[in-house]
Amino acid sequence: MMPLVTIPLHSGPIRRRRFIPARLMVFAVMSGSFCVGRGFAQGPRAMPPAPVVVATAEQRELNIGETFVGTVEPLRTSIVGSPVEGRVVEFLVNEGDEVRDGQPLARLRTTSLDIQLAAAKAELDLRKQQLAELENGSRPEEIDQARARMEAAKALMDFAESRLKRTQSLHQRNVASEDELQDQASVAEAAAKTYADRKLALELAVKGPRKEQVEQARAQVAVQEEMIRRLEDDIAEHTIAAPFDGYVTAEHTEVGQWIAKGSPVAEVVETKSVDVAVMVLENYLPHVQLGAEARVEVNALPGVAWDGRVAAIVPQADLRSRSFPVKIRLENRDAGSGTMLKAGMFARATLAVGDRGSALVVPKDALILGGASPMLYAVTPKDEKNPNAGKARPVSVEVGAAVGAWIEVRGPLQPGTLVVVEGNEGLFPNRDVQVVRRVDGPSPPSKQVGAAPAQAKKSRP
Repeated sequence: MMPLVTIPLHSGPIRRRRFIPARLMVFAVMSGSFCVGRGFAQGPRAMPPAPVVVATAEQRELNIGETFVGTVEPLRTSIVGSPVEGRVVEFLVNEGDEVRDGQPLARLRTTSLDIQLAAAKAELDLRKQQLAELENGSRPEEIDQARARMEAAKALMDFAESRLKRTQSLHQRNVASEDELQDQASVAEAAAKTYADRKLALELAVKGPRKEQVEQARAQVAVQEEMIRRLEDDIAEHTIAAPFDGYVTAEHTEVGQWIAKGSPVAEVVETKSVDVAVMVLENYLPHVQLGAEARVEVNALPGVAWDGRVAAIVPQADLRSRSFPVKIRLENRDAGSGTMLKAGMFARATLAVGDRGSALVVPKDALILGGASPMLYAVTPKDEKNPNAGKARPVSVEVGAAVGAWIEVRGPLQPGTLVVVEGNEGLFPNRDVQVVRRVDGPSPPSKQVGAAPAQAKKSRP
């Protein structure tokens, strides 16, 4: 078997060489599909000039940027407690889990409350049926029944009255005694009262229930509904939920544990946005304004930077250092397995708070990140007859304070130098370039606040 040997494809001055296994190269040469000649030997020199957009590095008067060390802090931290006491039957999260607003963290035992809720719902059904009965009024059958009873009572009353008249006639002829007359009068009077009672019953059946009765039944239904709502709320409080989107950073209980009211269950932090807390000396504090731009770098994420803004200036100094806490708000970014910025990371923030002086600034789009240090490409003129032709020259710089769409740089760069602001993603040292446009200021921003300046512009592999 032929040994695997790597042969450099070319030795041009690009950043990373590409290698082709010797077996593949021999096969390509034998098959005639690989040509080693003038075009291959030229390598990148045969590439056409890269079209670029440039801007001019300018010398400006501004407050020199000063760098302060700080710590990444979550925007919100909540130690979620239990609103009730009970036994934990489910603990649904682990440290490091991402949670959403309202997502259950733990559940407590609710068996007795479930039984009470079922009984309360059955009682509500009963009271609703009673209310419906009153609202529907008397049924036709009930009215017919009341009318029949009234008519029967009237018939008895008429019969009793006829018996009374006959007894009175016999009494006048001394055929019936006084006692018989009194007995018959009592029967007639009772029959009349029975008829009057049955007549009123018919009228009530026709009119139906009183309005007050309906309202009382309706109030009883409302009371029972509120009772159910209270029980449901009690049951809901036995499920402890996340107060906002974030990550679980601590567990304070476990399945089977009895927790008291107010006991901590878990700690949740929000990192969609974060604050970088830095301590600013009192001499610099007058130059710090709310909303001022700040450039933030994190040691754990080399080659990545964020544009933030001052969100808070705490008006209470540390008495030992005479420095004031300043919080810089950043929009975090997803790194696939979580957000890039984590609470507690060491950070450096650059603010334009130094003495006013002359500084060299370039558009933020000129910066290229991802290497050992920030860099940009300057355009070195190539031909006096063609001022738009040139070569790309890499320049390593140190960055300072950001001023709008511009950023302070320090390094071997002179005012008036043309720097590439568009098309620099694919450049490499000494690459021929063709200036297609010059801009007086920075190119239109394509990044939002919180994104790294020129974050999309990485050094070419």
